Parts: sequence; structure tokens; C-alpha cells
Amino acid sequence: MAAMQESLSLDLPEPPGSGPHPGAPEAHVSPAQARAASHAPLAERLRPRSIDDVVGQGHLLDAGQPVRTAFESGQPHSMILWGPPGVGKTTLARLMANAFDAQFLAISAVLGGVKDIREAVEQALAVQRSSGRRTIVFVDEVHRFNKAQQDAFLPHVESGLFTFIGATTENPSFEVNAALLSRATVHVLRAMDDAAMTALLLRGQEALQGPSLTPAAQTRLIAYADGDARRVLNTYETLAGMLKGRELIDEAALEKSLGEQLRRYDKGGDQFYDTISALHKSVRGSDPDAALYWLVRMLDGGVDARYIVRRLVRMASEDIGLADPRALRMALDAAETYERLGSPEGELTLAQCVVYLAIAPKSNAVYTAYKAARAWVKQDTTRPVPMHLRNAPTKLMKSLGHGDGYRYAHDEPEGVAADEHYFPDGMAPQAFYQPVPRGLEIKIGERVKQLRELLGDGRAPQHHPNADDAS
Repeated sequence: MAAMQESLSLDLPEPPGSGPHPGAPEAHVSPAQARAASHAPLAERLRPRSIDDVVGQGHLLDAGQPVRTAFESGQPHSMILWGPPGVGKTTLARLMANAFDAQFLAISAVLGGVKDIREAVEQALAVQRSSGRRTIVFVDEVHRFNKAQQDAFLPHVESGLFTFIGATTENPSFEVNAALLSRATVHVLRAMDDAAMTALLLRGQEALQGPSLTPAAQTRLIAYADGDARRVLNTYETLAGMLKGRELIDEAALEKSLGEQLRRYDKGGDQFYDTISALHKSVRGSDPDAALYWLVRMLDGGVDARYIVRRLVRMASEDIGLADPRALRMALDAAETYERLGSPEGELTLAQCVVYLAIAPKSNAVYTAYKAARAWVKQDTTRPVPMHLRNAPTKLMKSLGHGDGYRYAHDEPEGVAADEHYFPDGMAPQAFYQPVPRGLEIKIGERVKQLRELLGDGRAPQHHPNADDAS
């Protein structure tokens, strides 16, 4: 039972101006619970007591929006709450239990296991038999449960024994079993915007009767909290305690007290992949300033610079290619230099490489040609190599005709065997590679045209509809 607990949300003092949700059971607070609540962090003490007290998440909680409708319908439904830390996932689950007078059982997927799930089932059955009350089982960090653990919920969700609410900071498409996902509605919670964070901060100041902040200090604190409601309230509480006696906190005092800022950054989750995507697309779009911004965001978030280097090498081949062959060399040099210097000195080399890749002429012609060739081979038969192109290292192979009729290109007048055929017999020559009119590929395009004319096989640019399928 260490990982499962009954909700104590009714035992916490109310935030200023709030009251119990209509229809919620009356709270009975023991002296011990009152003392525990008084020592709880500010964010916990100010946890909303009704849906109307929740700040932010208007796309879910405003009139007519899905979670508001669920509260007003009188019929809770199983759901997955997906969002970054400190945006109200646990709060919404507790509020739903309060609103429907349901037993609230919380399981931590970090500490819990199948034993805790069994105990939740037993408690839900006991309450259903004794009073007919609903049960809401809330699983925090549900993505930490393995497939077998997640599957253990399925029969009880289907039977209606309890309503399942899972909270996750990871993309449920990848981290939650398809069977469980199909039985729950996914609601996406967003990081708090500046307006919501300001409202929470003012609520915290009122609750503590604490010092005010100058506009610059308030802006800095909200940026520090990075969209996390719990962080902004608890940080303010810490500041108020450290700077007791002050009526006003300015930016200098704030910076001195905060120490080094740690931004929210999920090194293996959606935010990670979204940020590297933004870097790649900024380079592809030839915006060196935006590319530098996303590079610094990744380094600031603690991303392994070697991962970034690997992606830069990919960009040099995929998006620049032969429009500027030096780009690939630049990326490889950046990798080697970073290995020698390490961080932070080597990060300047990454910045230099990112700027060069962004301003270089762009061509995905080789990338497109490679995908087109892969798509062709994938759907085509396995054609034999023409006899004149086969290897003939032995007398037997020569006697079988391997290499017969091969023309050595270096002996030809133009260094090209005019009218020679290099594709398999019976296959029409394909013009997979189409140089773009940018950078060095302008010259390369002229040479490719000349070569195709010499080969004399009449190949012309063709559309390869399945090229993207091979990516």
C-alpha cells in the first residue's frame, strides 16, 4: 500500500476566495491533518478545490470544452491526462473524485506494481458493495508501468468497477498500451502561459501575505518557472522565506537567491524530438539565427552534443548535398573538434557548423534520388546483372561470357562509353538524380545533362510516386 493512498485533497486549507464544490462531501479535518496541511508546500496548500479555481487549461475547462462537460454531465469517463509537470493533472483527477463523491485511490507507477492494482480493485469492490459509491483510480506517471501492469486495469475499466485516470508527461501514443488507450480519452494539458502564471503568483502572494515583486523580477521568476505552476508557487514561497522582512523583491535579489536556472527539458520525450526538429527545419529553411537559438536550447537543456553532431552530419547530406559538398566536411570536422575540446569549448564549433549549414545553398536532390532508387528496387523484380558488366576474375567465368563486350571508359574519347548501357537488360534507364539550380549543383546539373546525352539512352526525368515510401 506504500504506493497507493486515499485522497487528502479535502483536508487542505482553501485558497483565497474558493469554497467547496457544490455537492462535494463536507470535509472533517483532524488536528493532525491540520498540522500536516500547514507544513505542506504552498502549491499543495493552494491546490484548487473546484474546477472554477483552476487557472489555465481553458481549452479543456471553459464552457463547452470536454473536461468541463465531463464534470457537468455527472458521468466521469476514463482518461489519460498528458502534459508537462505542474500543469494540473493530479488536481483535475482529485477534483473529479470530489465532484462525483467518488473514492479516490492514487497509485504511483514509479513505486507501485500489480499488488497495488489488486488492492485498488479490492477497495473499489468493497466501496461499491457497501455504499454504491464510484471509485476513481488515478495512476501517476502511468507510462512507467509495463504492458502487463497496464493490462491489469482493462477488465475493471470495461466492467465499470472504477474510472481510470492516468497522468503522463510522455506521449501516450508510444508509452500507453493500445488496448488501454482505446478505452480512455486523451486530454492534452499545456504549459501555463504568462497570464496564468501571473494569476497564480498573485494568489501565492495573497496567501502568504508575502513581498511583492518588481515587474522585471516577476517576469524573471515566471520565466524561471517555465510554465510549471508548482514551481512558480514553491519558488516564491522559498524566496519569501529567504528574503523575510522585504516588502519588494527586485531582479538582483531574485537572481542572487535563485542560483543556476534549470529549464524543463525531457531528454527523451516529445519536447526533445520537437526541438531537434525545429533545429533541422531552421537549417533547411536557411535561417542561421533561428538555428542558433534551437541549438542553444538543446545545449541548455543538457542534450548530449554528440547527438547534435550526428544530426548535423545528416543535415549536410539530406538538405545541402552536392549544392555545397563542403558542408559534409564541415559537419565531420565539427564532430572531430568537439571530441578534442569537449564542452563548453567545443560548443562554439557546433555553432559555427550550424551557421554554415543554414547559409549554404540547399539541395535534397541526392536524398530524393536515393529514395526513388530504393522505391524502384523495392517494387521491381531481381534483375540479373548484364553479362558485359559482370566480374570475370577467373578463366571459367570469362569462358561463360562474363565481361564480354565491356568498354573501358578511360579508353573512350570523352572518358565516357557513348551509347553504353549500364542498367539491367529489359529495364528502361531511369533519371533518379535531378540536380537543383543552386550552388555547385548548377555546374553538376550541366555535367549530368552532357553525360546523359553521351550515353544516348533517351532517359528523361520521371516521377517516382513511391519514392517517399522508402524513406
